[in-house]
Amino acid sequence: QVQLVESGGGSVQAGGSLRLSCVASEMSHNCMGWFRQAPEKEREGVMVMDTGVGGAVSAASVQGRFTISQDNAKNTVYLQMNSLKPEDTAMYYCAAGTPTYGGCWLRTTMYTYWGQGTQVTVSS
Repeated sequence: QVQLVESGGGSVQAGGSLRLSCVASEMSHNCMGWFRQAPEKEREGVMVMDTGVGGAVSAASVQGRFTISQDNAKNTVYLQMNSLKPEDTAMYYCAAGTPTYGGCWLRTTMYTYWGQGTQVTVSS
């Protein structure tokens, strides 16, 4: 059982930055990343990475603004979010899973373990 604990959410104005952290009890799953869910919307993939080879996949809406990284010594995956927009407002969840079809993708069904989430609110 992998436990994931997110932190770093908060309230910022549009154009601001936040860095989310996800501490895993163990880095046993190569696919780790971030999803988000806004009120009355489905959970969507934001950015995920293969912690084994380092490749990442991101949603079109965050490309050029968000980056994902890992610190294996700390069992931590980060999501650096820059140039935040009001539409980025959501609960952000960390997830861990195993590669499917040769990679890590933005599909919720690929991920077995989920954190409790951290709220990000961006005001205009």
